[in-house]
Amino acid sequence: MLTDLLAADITTAAVVGIAATTGGAFFVALFLRPTPRWAVRAFLAVAAGGLAGIVICWLVTDVFDVFGIDFSRAVVFWFAAMLGALALAAVSFRRSPRWRKVLAIVSMPVFVIAGGLGINAEFGLNRSIGALIGVSTEQNVELKKSTDLDNNASQGPLWEHWTPPAGMAGSGQQGKTAIPATASGFAARDAGIYRPPAALVPEPPQLPLVIMLMGQPGNPDPSYIGEVLDDYAKDHSGLAPIVIVADQIGPNQDDTLCVDSSKYGNVESYIMKDVVSFAKENLNILNDPKYWTIAGYSNGGQCAISLGAKYPEVFGNILDISGEEFPGAENPAANLAGIFHGDQAAYDAQKPVNIMAGKKYQDTTAIFTAGSLDAPYVQAAKTVYDAATQAGMATTYYEVPNAGHLVDALEGGLKKGFEVLYPRLGLSQ
Repeated sequence: MLTDLLAADITTAAVVGIAATTGGAFFVALFLRPTPRWAVRAFLAVAAGGLAGIVICWLVTDVFDVFGIDFSRAVVFWFAAMLGALALAAVSFRRSPRWRKVLAIVSMPVFVIAGGLGINAEFGLNRSIGALIGVSTEQNVELKKSTDLDNNASQGPLWEHWTPPAGMAGSGQQGKTAIPATASGFAARDAGIYRPPAALVPEPPQLPLVIMLMGQPGNPDPSYIGEVLDDYAKDHSGLAPIVIVADQIGPNQDDTLCVDSSKYGNVESYIMKDVVSFAKENLNILNDPKYWTIAGYSNGGQCAISLGAKYPEVFGNILDISGEEFPGAENPAANLAGIFHGDQAAYDAQKPVNIMAGKKYQDTTAIFTAGSLDAPYVQAAKTVYDAATQAGMATTYYEVPNAGHLVDALEGGLKKGFEVLYPRLGLSQ
């Protein structure tokens, strides 16, 4: 029962609506039987709290740029409403009857929960209570690699010769698995796993591989890419890549820059040695760079282009969704000091535009996407896209219409990315 509760979707309109209605009811109840003086004090408190919420959002986004993104009007509304309601509860303790004080105590967590659910739903990146508090509700996936499979690549594109067997599942499997950090020692959380319907049949074909990296803060959640690939699989006889959603930030939600460092551990080695080796040993995948994709969103998008540019012999495809221009772009001074110990040349060497400079990539496909309303990341995507094009990659640039930096940009980027990649991966014409 606890697992079901943690896994429940808290972003639906119904859940948010119930929370908002409950919060509104408590808000109205606190105004019952007011004296004139208390009513004036209460209205002033609500106005002051709401204004404080608006100012805090402005400071966080426009002045200090704490998260590197702008808040939508809905996020500002929810935060301001929450602070206004909490201010009302706070003044309800002063010179008021006991019933109002008791109601104020009960209402405070209600206001916080209602506001938190509204804000979380607007961001859309934590769909469950478990995801919100960092507790995985995915089931462990039992992986067993078949040893008697022929290499599909020798037979031409998979879509040409694949016939789905009767009884194949209508959707893929999502779950989690621990990837031993044998080579790196990096303390990663369990990786998310997605296997499409074609991977779940008794005699599965070898399929392409995607290693996906999510944002920071964030979780190695396979549901976003899994839903997009399920839709593609339905239209392509159950065919889709197998996905590992690896954890590049660790349980402390650090911006590790996807590099090996004394501060955060050997993250690059974890992905390129431990995760890559795990995939080869445990998954029915095509072992050819043409069929391997490194993908990522936001912090993970920067990791994707950096690792894809460094290791074209491993990854023939790159999908950078709303990625930063370079590692730690939100706070380069602190990263220069804390990770590179003041060595500017070492820091510059990790920037994708410098990694790609002077190189000619012979067979790399790269897709760069950003939300059309996400100005800083649009500029970052264009900058790296231009460098990748100059370096000979087969590039695509796409802006997700009317999207910011949140779940709309992630889902739109995934859809566009696999629209480009499906023919490349042999999964469609």
